[in-house]
Amino acid sequence: MSFVPSPTSVRLSDYLAADAVVDHDHPAIRAQAEQLTDGRRDYAEAAFLFVRDEIDHVIDAADPRVTWRASDVLRERVGICYAKSHLLAALLRAQGIPAGFCYQELSALHGLNAVYLHGTWSRLDARGNRTGAGGEFSLDVERLAWPVDSARGERDHPEIHPAPAPAVLDFLMTAEPGAGWYENGLPATL
Repeated sequence: MSFVPSPTSVRLSDYLAADAVVDHDHPAIRAQAEQLTDGRRDYAEAAFLFVRDEIDHVIDAADPRVTWRASDVLRERVGICYAKSHLLAALLRAQGIPAGFCYQELSALHGLNAVYLHGTWSRLDARGNRTGAGGEFSLDVERLAWPVDSARGERDHPEIHPAPAPAVLDFLMTAEPGAGWYENGLPATL
């Protein structure tokens, strides 16, 4: 399956925009982006590894906090897959790397990113690998947290969105913090 920019937006500049969710103009995002440009590895890989390994996934950590804005995810160091994808997009965009949002329908809607490097889009899944997920940085062969199992009714959405899906934002912005908050109404589809 090939993944393509969303038909609602065909300009690459749309995948560099800052907004209330992907607030890559926030001083903390800018400072973290500068720290990641240490010259030891490719910046996109460093940003991916930072989000995957240094930001806890709320389910893995059994964390009661709800984050959705990239700068809040960075400050709190925790987020669900959607929130982690918001932070990765912000860190990439802060360094002028186009990044978008992709979704899979697994047991619930799963959020990940696409990055535009070397003239092509590649999907990256920085969800975190603590519970058997297998997300790795790769621009050539997809190494997502979980493969889609079409026999179970799972599917990939092929669009690369310049902004997080409204269903995701509605869910995150209305979620009540507390134990197991993510068990109540995770979106099933876009």
